[in-house]
Amino acid sequence: MVGRRVHPLVQSADFERVLGSPSKARSPHFAVHHLVALPHVKPRPAPKALVPELSTVSAPSGSEVVDNSKPVEPAQPSGLWLGTVVPKRHAKRSVTRNLVKRQMRAAVARHAEALAHGLWVLRLRSPIDRKQFGSAASEALRCAVRDELDTMLRRAASR
Repeated sequence: MVGRRVHPLVQSADFERVLGSPSKARSPHFAVHHLVALPHVKPRPAPKALVPELSTVSAPSGSEVVDNSKPVEPAQPSGLWLGTVVPKRHAKRSVTRNLVKRQMRAAVARHAEALAHGLWVLRLRSPIDRKQFGSAASEALRCAVRDELDTMLRRAASR
């Protein structure tokens, strides 16, 4: 059976909104945040022929907001958007950070049917012990991360 598609969450404004909400579930190393909403939609640029000539002579006097994207909120959002946060201070090696992100995306894909629609952010919240896992991409680390994420997402889905 094919599960729901998980879309990537890419805009910093969406990350800020979701991380501003309380965590839905926590584990020793991870936290998951959820917000029932849709991601911001960036406005499409006008075609080249319709863009007016730029001039410094008639510059507008007011300041304009740089991020002019706006959220589109239907009554009930349908879809699942995932953002991952793996800080360098918690996983020093890029190999480890990439492994953790891949495990996060795979875990959400496995649990997508049980998770509510909206914006989800998975966050590594405590350091991964380099002494416990000798190799940055060891099978032991992969299994430990997978098991911890699965347990946490099952808890988040049941709430």
